[in-house]
Amino acid sequence: MAHLPSRRRLALAVPVVLSLTASLGFLPAAASAAPVTAPATQAADAATLAYVVNTKADHGTIRKVKKAIAKAGGTVVATYDKIGVLVVHSANPGFGPEIRAVRGVQSAGATRTAPLSAAGTTDEGAAQVLSAAQAAKVEKASDAAGQSEPLEADQWDLRAIGADKAATINPGSRKVTVAVIDTGVDDTHPDLAPNFSASQSANCVGGVADTTPGAWRPYNPAEDYHGTHVAGEIAAARNGIGVAGVAPGVKVAAIKVSDPKDGLFYPENVVCAFVFAADHGVEVTNNSYYVDPWLYNCMDDPDQRAIVDAVNRAQLYAQKKGTLNVASAGNSNHDLDSDALEDASSPDDSTPVTRTVDPHECFDVPTQLPGVVTVSATGVKGTKSYYSSYGLGVVDVAAPGGDKYQIPGTPSANGRILSTLPNNAYGFLQGTSMASPHVAGVAALLKSTHPYASPAQLQALLKLQADATSCPTEPYDGDGNGVVDATCVGGKRLNGFFGFGVVNALRAVK
Repeated sequence: MAHLPSRRRLALAVPVVLSLTASLGFLPAAASAAPVTAPATQAADAATLAYVVNTKADHGTIRKVKKAIAKAGGTVVATYDKIGVLVVHSANPGFGPEIRAVRGVQSAGATRTAPLSAAGTTDEGAAQVLSAAQAAKVEKASDAAGQSEPLEADQWDLRAIGADKAATINPGSRKVTVAVIDTGVDDTHPDLAPNFSASQSANCVGGVADTTPGAWRPYNPAEDYHGTHVAGEIAAARNGIGVAGVAPGVKVAAIKVSDPKDGLFYPENVVCAFVFAADHGVEVTNNSYYVDPWLYNCMDDPDQRAIVDAVNRAQLYAQKKGTLNVASAGNSNHDLDSDALEDASSPDDSTPVTRTVDPHECFDVPTQLPGVVTVSATGVKGTKSYYSSYGLGVVDVAAPGGDKYQIPGTPSANGRILSTLPNNAYGFLQGTSMASPHVAGVAALLKSTHPYASPAQLQALLKLQADATSCPTEPYDGDGNGVVDATCVGGKRLNGFFGFGVVNALRAVK
């Protein structure tokens, strides 16, 4: 969500670990992938586009490619030496084909279809903000139930995965950090301040990490609330204020990647975020978005292939450094294991063109990248949320993401997810963007319980401890309009709606 509440900024997953690795064939390992920035970047004008140029990860090749970039009219903005990714700006309309022909360049392409332009603000739509009158009602119910947080009575999602009981056993370790790669986080919020890690936070917009104090905060708190909501779901403190997170004892960091003009999550920003998280000791990243401007990046298109290549190098680098990456499956109600899907939203930075894509060849990034945990969403009744994308062999696990058609018996009777908002507020949102942070929180609890577990081991534990959930016995009609909306394939232990099941926070701490 971030371009979000609907499907925007969510994720998907896919059985393409081997095919992606084979087709892209890359991944440098090693020490630090921190970028080397240019002393001065080219000023963006009406004709300038941003590119990622992916090369062999050796200094000699990178040095030669840099010379070729300059010759082709490009300016290097950042260089990630250890993964062989360069972020470049160029006003040369033939830059892409010209640089792809250079020896040592493995892939290269534009990261957007519209020229770079001056910054502005983005409109993400309105969250359902909890009013003072509503809050008083919830506080009364929470107190009567003996719940530690004033608004906890409205948090049906915590109880659905046993997070309320888990907190009494192990709320999570201060040695574990979850980085929210998103629209920024308001770290001054009283429910987030106790657990916020400024030393692991940054603004990665433009492809270069800015660690200036506060750079990670939302550009416009009234509109860029998505990241703050996600952060609260993961690690809002149990401090007698507001709400509680799934892992209220772990630390949370913010890596801002949303563009200030349009709110989009461009590839160079996300590359920067994964590398920054890895190099700053982050154990888990939450990715409730897809990389713009393409909902699905097709491998037969040189620009889109370069985007997949660059982001995959960065997220694999993070995995090798010990970071588990969790991503949302998307809000399009798409079957990600189908033969064909209609994409009418891409490119979303200029004029979309309706196209039919094969999700086995055209990938939602970072959701469908190797090793990323893909999360579908459920409502209070435990069924798939009406908007959630799905797919056998694609979705790994499920978690509460909210569903306005599934009404809980809570004081507010709101089927969405209640969490923190900027400026000390609280509000409801729904989406697979809300499901992913529940899984990131459970992963943080697992890492707290098993501090030496690798990302692959954490993913295996998430699946092993999940509550197996069968496909519905009746035709699935998520919005209740009498039309079958999706078909679940698979058995109880593994199926397209829930993967290996709904995550369980209580099992994670036992």
